[in-house]
Amino acid sequence: MKAGKKTRTKKKKPVRKVTRKAVKRKKTLKRRIVKKKQPKKKAPKSGKKRIRQKTRKKRAETKAVQTFINNKQENKQAETVMQKEYAKHIPTDEELFLAVRKYKQRIETIKNEVKKGIIGQDDVIDSILKCMVSGGHVLLESVPGLAKTFTAMLLNETMENSVFNRIQFTPDLLPTDITGVTVYDKIKGFYVMKGPIFANLVLADELNRTPPKVQSAMLQAMQERQVTIGRKTYDLPKPFFVLATQNPLEQRGVYPLSAAQIDRFLFKIFVDYPEESDEFFVMDQNSNMKKIEDYNIQKVIGPQEITEIQDVVKYIHISRELKEYIVNIVDATRHPEEHGLAEEKKYIQYGGSPRASIFLCLSAKATALLNGRIFVTPEDIKSVAKEVLRHRIILNYEGKARNISTDDVIDEIIKKVPVL
Repeated sequence: MKAGKKTRTKKKKPVRKVTRKAVKRKKTLKRRIVKKKQPKKKAPKSGKKRIRQKTRKKRAETKAVQTFINNKQENKQAETVMQKEYAKHIPTDEELFLAVRKYKQRIETIKNEVKKGIIGQDDVIDSILKCMVSGGHVLLESVPGLAKTFTAMLLNETMENSVFNRIQFTPDLLPTDITGVTVYDKIKGFYVMKGPIFANLVLADELNRTPPKVQSAMLQAMQERQVTIGRKTYDLPKPFFVLATQNPLEQRGVYPLSAAQIDRFLFKIFVDYPEESDEFFVMDQNSNMKKIEDYNIQKVIGPQEITEIQDVVKYIHISRELKEYIVNIVDATRHPEEHGLAEEKKYIQYGGSPRASIFLCLSAKATALLNGRIFVTPEDIKSVAKEVLRHRIILNYEGKARNISTDDVIDEIIKKVPVL
C-alpha cells in the first residue's frame, strides 16, 4: 500500500434477529392486503328497503311488458290499415256508373227535402251539397235574414243518426268551449269533457264575431279532423262537415278571418236576395210562424252513406289535360302576366295556394257526380271556380280602392286561360 492513502472498509450490516413479533407483523400485513383486494360484502338490508327494491323491479317489469303489448297492438293496427288499403277495390267504369246514378238520385232527394223550407236559393243548396260530397267545409256570407242558419238546420233534418251541434260564436268565447277540456271530479278523477266540435255537422254561426284566438281552435279540426285536449289527440266522427256563416255588414265587434282560417274552407258562397216571384212563397213558408217539424222533412241519408259518396267522388275520372287546365287557372292567380292578365296583376297581392288546385279538382269531380257523369268536363271546373278561388285571391290596396272584386278577377282568368 502506498503511503498517504487511506483504505475504505465496507461496514457490515448488523444481522437482525427474527423475533416472533416480526413474524406476526408480516402475517397481519399480508391479511390486510388480501382483505383490500377482496370485494366488501354488502350489509344485509332492512325489510323496508327490500320491499321497495322488489316493487321497483315489478314496476319496471310491468312497464316493459306494457310497452311491448302496446307496440304489438300498434303494429297490428298498422297491418290492418295497410291490408284495408290494399284490399280496396278500384271500381270498374260500369260499377262507377251505377254508383254515380244511385247517389245522384239520393242527393236530388236531399235537395228536394231542403227546398221544402228554402225557396229561391237552388244554387246555394247545390253548392252546399257539392261541398259536403267533396268532404270539405263551406262558408256562407250574406246580410242577415237570408236563411243561412235555417238551411243548415234543414240539411241536418235530412240526415239519419247524425250528430248536429250549433256553436254561436261570441267575443267572450274560449277555445276550450269549442274543443273540450280536462275536468277533475272527486269520484271520477281527471276525465275529458268533449266540446261541441265532436259532431257530424257543425254550424259555426257568425264565426267572425269571435277573436282569432278562438277561431284558431277550428284549424286542427277542419284540416286534420282531429282535436287535441290536454296531452291527448282525439279523432272526430266521420263524416265531419263545418257550415260557417258570417255577416259582412258590421264593422264593430267583428274580427276578420285570418288567411289560414279562410283557406281551410272548400267553398265561400255569397247568399243573395231571392227573386220577387220567390218572395211571395217565402212569405207563405214563413219560418218564424212554423217549426221545423211542420215542414215534414224526411230522413234520406246517413253518415255511413255520405262517407261512401265521398269515396266514390275520388274515383271520378279526370284527364291529364284538365288537370293542366286547373294548374294553369291557379297559376294565373299567382303570375297573371304570364297568362295575358297584365291589368289584373296590378290588383292581386297573393294568389291561390296548392290547396286551391286540390279543391278545384275535387269539387269538379263532385259536380260531375251531381250531373250523373263518371268523368269531369271543362264546364264542371268553370262552374266551381268562383266558389273555390274567391276567398283565396287576396287583393292589394289599389284593387280594394278601385272596388274590384275577386269574382271579376276570376272571370277574366277563365276568359284568358285556354282549355288544353
